Amino acid sequence: MFVVDPKAPKPLVIQIVEGYRALIEAGKLRSGMKIPSIRQFAETNRVSMSTVVEAYDRLVAEGCLVARQNMGFFIREVGSERPSAKGEGERLPLGMETLWSVHKGWVTGNAAINPGSGWLPEDWFDDEALKKSLRAVAARPSAQLVGYGHPKGFPGLRWKIADWLREKEIYANPEQILMTSGAMHALSLLAKYLIGDGQTVFVEEPGFGTLNATLRLQGAKVVGVPMGPHGPDLESLEALAAEHKPRVFFINPRMQNPTGVSYDMPTSHRVLQLAERYDFLIVEDDIYAELDPFSSRCLAGMDQLNRVIYVNSFSKTIAPSLRVGYIAAHPDVIEDLTLHKIAAGLTSSELSERLAHEVLLDGRYRKHLRVLRERLADAQAQTCERLEAAGLELFHRPRAGMFVLARFPGLDDPGPLCNEANQRGILMAPVAAFCTAPDGSPWVRFNVAYCDSERLFEYLSMMSPQ
Repeated sequence: MFVVDPKAPKPLVIQIVEGYRALIEAGKLRSGMKIPSIRQFAETNRVSMSTVVEAYDRLVAEGCLVARQNMGFFIREVGSERPSAKGEGERLPLGMETLWSVHKGWVTGNAAINPGSGWLPEDWFDDEALKKSLRAVAARPSAQLVGYGHPKGFPGLRWKIADWLREKEIYANPEQILMTSGAMHALSLLAKYLIGDGQTVFVEEPGFGTLNATLRLQGAKVVGVPMGPHGPDLESLEALAAEHKPRVFFINPRMQNPTGVSYDMPTSHRVLQLAERYDFLIVEDDIYAELDPFSSRCLAGMDQLNRVIYVNSFSKTIAPSLRVGYIAAHPDVIEDLTLHKIAAGLTSSELSERLAHEVLLDGRYRKHLRVLRERLADAQAQTCERLEAAGLELFHRPRAGMFVLARFPGLDDPGPLCNEANQRGILMAPVAAFCTAPDGSPWVRFNVAYCDSERLFEYLSMMSPQ
């Protein structure tokens, strides 16, 4: 067996992966052999279990190892399908590396300190309201809990969403709303519906990394539009639109992931004008809408679903586990998307949709939203102050929302620092994973809901060059 070196410049995860690869290629580990458990390897080499989990998970993804429930990890048997081991950065097709990183986030999501998380802490959700609503759904004599449900989704919830959209000045009837299994399912459906192989699409830079990967896997040419403190850089957007003639621009204009930026009104108007001039559609991912204490006007409300297709979900307010999202769009678009949804998976979960509907009917939901907004606003203010006090530079100071970007002055690549943080039980998110350009980014995304740790800021202060 091999030994890893914590003092070596190469990350420990890579050392473990390459160590096992070398033993397999040299024939010292043969097909079917069992390797040390995660705990055994961690204790023997004095590394964290999360490091070994990440390395073993990568080896399983590559096809070097196979995991057997309650038995451990084994060298894949000869004759089993296994992709060839390639050099670092060449193993997975374009787009798959980002999706593997998302998977890694779940695998290592039990880090002691988790400022790199993309979701809210579980104890920030109203668990009791969810349980109460679940009991209410089960008790309703008219509830159909075992059927497929309507292809567009539970009608009662679509009516409720239509009412909520009117509050946001988006006038859509329930037939213009298609329920999905979360916002990512909605974005995937739209990618398949809107984009042909080789077509150009615009995304925000930095932006939603999982979306970027999905678009690439769809065969799209993905072009990033640089983000500024008020939204996309408008001069860049116009120049890129004139050059590339995009089919669609995917945006997240409210408390954007990962920058925390919200489009101001002049920027929103200009984006719509450019969409009209250069004839591209806009997909507005407004997943953080209900966390916005300022009730900013959305582009779909300005456009009334002419060029804008609106996407949202309840994963940030009710519970991620529900997987309930939706698309609001022109009636013709919704009819086409309904066929795509049927082809991909028949229907979404009516049981989950009924549960979401029941939560929305409960008067305590609006109170829960107020509490969430206040907690996030307080966490934003405190996190920004503490990041600056630790010597970091902010990309922008958001007034609300989950995210803020920061960087260490003079440090162009925060990857090694983030890897070291992971070894200390601090999961951090370098913004390179959110970029389309291969040269990455000097910024790191912080989820303010997880930044109440003294140990986090002690580490950041220690790493800061000041």
